[in-house]
Amino acid sequence: MNAKINFVMISPHFPSNFETFAVRLKEKGINTLGIADEPYENLSQSLRDSLTEYYRVDNIDDYDQMYRAVAYFAFKYGKIDRIESHNEHWLELDAKLRTDFNVFGYNNRNIRLIKFKSTMKEVFRELKIPVAKGRVISDKADAKKLIKSLKYPVIIKPDTGVGANDTFKVKNEKELDEFFKVKQPEVPYIMEEFIDGQIVTFDGLTDRDGNIVFSSTLINDKPILDIVTQDTDMYYHIKREIPKDLAQFGEKCVKAFEIKERFFHFEFFRLKDGSLYGLEVNCRPPGGATIDMFNYANDFDIFKEYANLVKDNRFEAEITRPYHVIYVSRKNHLNYKFTNEEIKDKYSKELVNIVQIPGVFAKAMGDIGFIMKSPSEKKINEMLKTIAQRQES
Repeated sequence: MNAKINFVMISPHFPSNFETFAVRLKEKGINTLGIADEPYENLSQSLRDSLTEYYRVDNIDDYDQMYRAVAYFAFKYGKIDRIESHNEHWLELDAKLRTDFNVFGYNNRNIRLIKFKSTMKEVFRELKIPVAKGRVISDKADAKKLIKSLKYPVIIKPDTGVGANDTFKVKNEKELDEFFKVKQPEVPYIMEEFIDGQIVTFDGLTDRDGNIVFSSTLINDKPILDIVTQDTDMYYHIKREIPKDLAQFGEKCVKAFEIKERFFHFEFFRLKDGSLYGLEVNCRPPGGATIDMFNYANDFDIFKEYANLVKDNRFEAEITRPYHVIYVSRKNHLNYKFTNEEIKDKYSKELVNIVQIPGVFAKAMGDIGFIMKSPSEKKINEMLKTIAQRQES
């Protein structure tokens, strides 16, 4: 690797809490080379100060423009050492650029492992991790044939995609007909049996050799699909302890999916009988404020540790997990028993942040999110109930 590491950051301003990656990389003496379609003057001062240079394109999804941008940086600064967006939407773009510029990380050869949900299911099965029954469907007739064995309700979602985007819970033939009227043409969809379970995650970061240097777990109160379709609020909880079976499955996945010097976010269903089912693999940081919640839960700086890995393949922080942390959302149109100001006063010691959510994410994540921490799970549950409590009608 060069004496001066050249790190190309795709869309370094989005989401805004990811700007800290540029800050910490620059502090380590790394050339931070930003590419995005945002006007330079719209970037925050902190981000502008942390970028060695910024190249604006008209459209990040236009590969020719992105290729020219990276080629310009390579001509000016020398070999490119890293290309990263930390974003699901640009996983394939990142991989293609890495292939063309011979850069470490996922490339055209192995991106399929983490791009298609159907491929993920195949790997889960090879690892002896149970998964929901299902497969990619070709048309309505094929879907009806599969439903004979799966039975209603079923979940239909794109074979590639993020979160609950374009995901449908289909309960009968009428709803199946509706799906085929609105489905995106030319997009492959996967149909699965409906699994009634709580979503739990195994999250973390690996070093350059694929060793897990940090791990964590999230528990979600309900699937994102339900939050969006029912227009309700939500919470999720970083717990201090990681269940042994979850860690074992997660460690298997890190090896099987070849995750090196990357964040990961693996989703599982925890069924009522305690068993785990594999849901999907995401090779990026968890969404929303979760990466900041890692810091609150562990009293460290995960952005700094990532920069340490890029520069020296070293993770320096000691993992002690002193706190439980919760994110509890609120939507402006819902009526709560306690005002936001009353919550701030009541839990001033435990409150670590109030996050304003951009409109594009508000349906799932709420208009605002309270982030609270405590060493006591009992206190966490008390705060959760208080923040979420509604006005009596």
